[in-house]
Amino acid sequence: MENWITEFMNDFGYMGIFLLIALENIFPPIPSEVILTFGGYMTTKADMTIIGVVIASTLGSVAGAVVLYGIGLLLDVKVIEKFVERWGHILRLTVSDVHKANSWFDKYGSWTVFFCRLVPLIRSLISIPAGMSHMSFWLFLLYTTSGTLIWNIILVNIGAAVGSSWEDIVGYMDIYSNIVYAILALLLIAFVVLIFRRNKGKV
Repeated sequence: MENWITEFMNDFGYMGIFLLIALENIFPPIPSEVILTFGGYMTTKADMTIIGVVIASTLGSVAGAVVLYGIGLLLDVKVIEKFVERWGHILRLTVSDVHKANSWFDKYGSWTVFFCRLVPLIRSLISIPAGMSHMSFWLFLLYTTSGTLIWNIILVNIGAAVGSSWEDIVGYMDIYSNIVYAILALLLIAFVVLIFRRNKGKV
């Protein structure tokens, strides 16, 4: 996949970066780390600038995030409630848990969106609960753009700094991603155990 991505960016420049990053947000398995670091490297050998790559990637990222936000709006909390009513007993989840999670996102959602834009995989998916909670679109846009801009500036500049060694950075980002995924998995397990014990105590 990396070869295809780099060839596409070579052929289409800024527009290629925009399209790939937009797709990366909608389909997280496409690695933004490759797109951004290679984009930075391209500024050292092609007629492209760091600012241009950052702008193109940020616009693409925000466009993809808006699509997922729209999907979140379509899902709505009521759909999740019906799902939990039917299948929640498997994980011992209740509709009340859904309401609490939604209230939590209403209270802390803005900063959650901002910080999650700096976490691999989650940076894309966070747009869905933002839409589901009917978070203010303009607030969502502000925090999404801010977090995305920081992520893009860092990786594009790293790619430009290391030049032809940009693939080494992708390797380090893979390690970072695996650590983050492991932490998220542990947090998910802890959450499920907490819910299970709490509901068991009510029986």
